[in-house]
Amino acid sequence: MKILGKVRAVEKLYQTLDKDIFELRNQTGISCVENCVKCCTTPRIEATALEFYPLAYHLYKTGEAENVLTQIDEINDPTICPILNHLSFGGKRPGCTQYEHRGLICRLFTYSYGTDKYGVRRINACKTIRVEQPQQLDAVNKILQVKPLGPKTSNYYSQLQAIDFNEAHRFYPIGNAIKVAIEKIITNYHYSGNKAI
Repeated sequence: MKILGKVRAVEKLYQTLDKDIFELRNQTGISCVENCVKCCTTPRIEATALEFYPLAYHLYKTGEAENVLTQIDEINDPTICPILNHLSFGGKRPGCTQYEHRGLICRLFTYSYGTDKYGVRRINACKTIRVEQPQQLDAVNKILQVKPLGPKTSNYYSQLQAIDFNEAHRFYPIGNAIKVAIEKIITNYHYSGNKAI
């Protein structure tokens, strides 16, 4: 599959995921805490470059790709997400500057479930959600004991593997994952002589 095909396949995967997340939120009321960026600033986060192909493609199309690569080099810490706005100023609040194009790992935080070694389904909630929304968390876990609800983490990673098995198995610190994705998109379009559409 050509690189644009991979971009479109990942985007299609995200459309399905967004519907699953909407169903989970709609039925449980669980939601991220406003202005919280704790999951975005957790240093252990690893991701694949493949899940950031749509972001990289968007940055390339809008002429921002080189600027983000420079920003990544200036940050000089692959554990820090280069598209995160850490500060609240001028009416802007902290959070993702490219939310629409965020990766799979970013989308699945709090809005997916997994199964433990006994096969019991549980929501993958962060500490902030566990502390601030215990009733919603308890309600969603009770529903999950009876039936699946919302996205299952492993299912979406399996679907990512179906797009590109090798790329879906290469995990990097999040800054490096974004950098690799941008470099692959730039290299593809530079050497193919085609323009992004």
